[in-house]
Amino acid sequence: MRSDLHPSLARLSTSTLGLALVGSLAGCTGGMAETEPVVFTGTGSESSDASSDSDGSSSSTSDSSAGTDTMTGSTTDVTTSTTTTTTTTTTTGESETATDGGCVAGETQPCYSGPPETLDEGECRSGVQTCGDDGVWSGCEGEVVPSSEVCGNELDDDCNGDIDDDIDADKDGWTTCGGDCCDVAGGVCQNPELVNPGAYEYVGNDVDDNCDGSVDEVATTCDDGLPSDAVDPLEYAKAMELCQFTIEAPDEPEDRIWGVIDAKLTLADGKGSPKATQRSIRPSFGNAISKKAGSRMAVFSSGHAASTGDSNPSFASFQTGVNHKTESSAPADWVSANGGKLPNPPGCQAPGQLSANDPVMLTLRVRAPTNAKSFSVKMFFFSAEYPEWVCSEYNDFFVALVDSESEDNPADKNIAIYDDGQELWPVGVNLVKVADGLFTACQNGTVGCQEKGIPASSYQGCTDPQLLLGTGFDDPDGDGCGSGKPLGGGTGWLTMDGNVSPGEIFELRLAVWDSGGHLFDSLVLLDDWQWSIEAAQPGLQPQ
Repeated sequence: MRSDLHPSLARLSTSTLGLALVGSLAGCTGGMAETEPVVFTGTGSESSDASSDSDGSSSSTSDSSAGTDTMTGSTTDVTTSTTTTTTTTTTTGESETATDGGCVAGETQPCYSGPPETLDEGECRSGVQTCGDDGVWSGCEGEVVPSSEVCGNELDDDCNGDIDDDIDADKDGWTTCGGDCCDVAGGVCQNPELVNPGAYEYVGNDVDDNCDGSVDEVATTCDDGLPSDAVDPLEYAKAMELCQFTIEAPDEPEDRIWGVIDAKLTLADGKGSPKATQRSIRPSFGNAISKKAGSRMAVFSSGHAASTGDSNPSFASFQTGVNHKTESSAPADWVSANGGKLPNPPGCQAPGQLSANDPVMLTLRVRAPTNAKSFSVKMFFFSAEYPEWVCSEYNDFFVALVDSESEDNPADKNIAIYDDGQELWPVGVNLVKVADGLFTACQNGTVGCQEKGIPASSYQGCTDPQLLLGTGFDDPDGDGCGSGKPLGGGTGWLTMDGNVSPGEIFELRLAVWDSGGHLFDSLVLLDDWQWSIEAAQPGLQPQ
């Protein structure tokens, strides 16, 4: 339909123009039923959909998509933005006029404020706007727009076409429904890939690293009340403050937390069983040595894991030693990595055999935290081979072998080593030949025994001989090259560091044994396991 208008109407808004036309048509069209609606759809902008003829007159062209020529029905367009409006005017015996707001009081229209592509997808639905008495449209009542996905409700809450879709934006292996409390960087959480239920709590960063609802909580200990003669290997992990336990292949992702998976006690080759007297859990050792964390520490020995006066197991002299009549090969991969022999300082007698006598080994299978790159353990090694058997073939060993994906550990896997800048020396009495600061719980003087063909030298690195008191290693030696001296010595507490790959499953083998015989026993204390978010220099550091 075409209608010629006065030029002054050309500047009216589309909605106003529509009302003017309705009034004109109502007065001039005698054949039109008075109750039939006329619908005009405009842009709501300052200019009408009008074009000027060359003679200066205006013409109005209806929008074909809005069906302006049709005098029945009403428009059902959904309003999805503020730049499009629909005005409906009904002519009756008494004409209604739109208010200045551009709508008629009581008029309704569908509406939707969410992204257009989500309308009628999943739970998303349009709502209804109602024109108020003031001619202003109400809010969009009853609409449902996209929301965060609610885990497990079997609905498409975010209206993306997927029901219960679970996103892992930081690619750390945990989704929001799987317990990840920080999937996108923001606020104090700037490294979301390090924050998830598989992480350990790093105290001091104001982040809930392990997503347990608490921030910077200090790890609890778990060794209070452990029996000294514990049978379960897992209790020796607890004695070292490894207090979280998990399983190898959990069904639910949120259960894939860090922790000890398994533990076992064997001989040095991973087979057989050591004697029960070779292990214990103690709050202290001797008169001057106490646990480093918690209330207990783990003790392993090639003799009895007891100091003077201890029970369950009871004390036995380290000098005369205890022959448990157990023997195995030394860890094969460690020996192979050292050229098929046991490491030994230059000038010292080579071990006469590769076997491990009276060995005991604790193997821990552990899943590392997803934010950990290294760990540390405190250790204290003693041997009755000190001082007269230093640099002899009777070099008892303690090794800590890490089977890990990390490439930052020694090639032979042993982190119970001292790096002198040229060589890596494993823990044993022969350490006194390569480092003055590692054997400190001892008496200074001559080490070795020339009369037995063992190279003798002077050692002056003993700074804490009082730590031997009450251990049994302080008992006086009655004869030979050690006459009048304490019958043994020790390293003092050392920190032992090793590296892991975040989130991996790794194994740690902790073993002590006699070399070359079954007498002159050795012993190691282990305590205070700690994780670190930084890689470490593997090996031993004096505390």
